[in-house]
Amino acid sequence: MLFGRVCEEQLENEAQPVVMNESREIKLPEDLCAAAEKKFGARFGTIDELVAFLLRELVSGDTVELDRAEREAVEQRLKDLGYL
Repeated sequence: MLFGRVCEEQLENEAQPVVMNESREIKLPEDLCAAAEKKFGARFGTIDELVAFLLRELVSGDTVELDRAEREAVEQRLKDLGYL
């Protein structure tokens, strides 16, 4: 596993090892964190969860394709309307 490791200790009632994700500490501006908590607090419990979600989306590669597809759809619509 690239981003996880098998925990050496097992939980009392489990026969298989527990997979634990390693983590890093990052620093973000306080005002940015407060604004994100206010806006996305209902969906994500913590800033850590929000940042992890966003990074997973960005590295998945699907985001770039979606952006391209959205841009092409908007351009086509503008052409259809005679603006381009």
